[in-house]
Amino acid sequence: MRQSVYNAPLMFDIGSSLREARLRQNLDFPELEERTKIRPKYLRALEDERFDILPAPTYVRGFLRSYADSLGLDGQPFVDEYNSRFTVGEDDAPLRARRAPAPRRERGPRESRMAVVALFAIAIVTALVIAAWKFGGPEGEMVPGLAAGAGSQASTSKAKGTARLVVRATQGSSWMEVRAASSSGKLLYSGTLERGQHKSFDGRSLQLALAEPENVVVRLNGNRVDLPRGTTFLVTSQRIIRATS
Repeated sequence: MRQSVYNAPLMFDIGSSLREARLRQNLDFPELEERTKIRPKYLRALEDERFDILPAPTYVRGFLRSYADSLGLDGQPFVDEYNSRFTVGEDDAPLRARRAPAPRRERGPRESRMAVVALFAIAIVTALVIAAWKFGGPEGEMVPGLAAGAGSQASTSKAKGTARLVVRATQGSSWMEVRAASSSGKLLYSGTLERGQHKSFDGRSLQLALAEPENVVVRLNGNRVDLPRGTTFLVTSQRIIRATS
């Protein structure tokens, strides 16, 4: 049964709360490393509130949640406390005033006639292209821009802009966190990927964080991708790049 750190929503010491829970259960860092797959130096940094030692705020949040959960605590209050004290304004962006739509101007008779002519011309060009594709040229000749079979499916998939991400642990385990769009997006997964395990994710863009990127193999839309240097990555349907923050 999980324990509540405080009943009232008051500020509490993140590090001392974790340390007291660990000592109360007579747990040492090697045992907790086995539970969480987090290096002891990072566990000590959490207890000392030395968050600057960890690679990025994304890791701090994930490690806090995993460490607290392994101690039987509710990890979310620790994450909330960290966000309120150490990352104020990090993900906040000023909201731009929404412009009022310009009033619609009624089209005059001349503009209406021009629109009809333009639509008629487009219809003629479309009909010519279709006729040339059906009846013109040798069999099997393709009209530029059109594809058939698997090529058309791949083109359609890419046009939709959906990224299919598969992460498989091959060389060892790795803590991993995946969010939708960015580091402040919806949490899709946070935990340790054991050797031999894999996880799949779909989205227009994804934020991927890995503690041990050298231990995993990543595929994007079925193709294996070599990760750039770093531990936090931005994933789109076209590529995987290192996240700037």
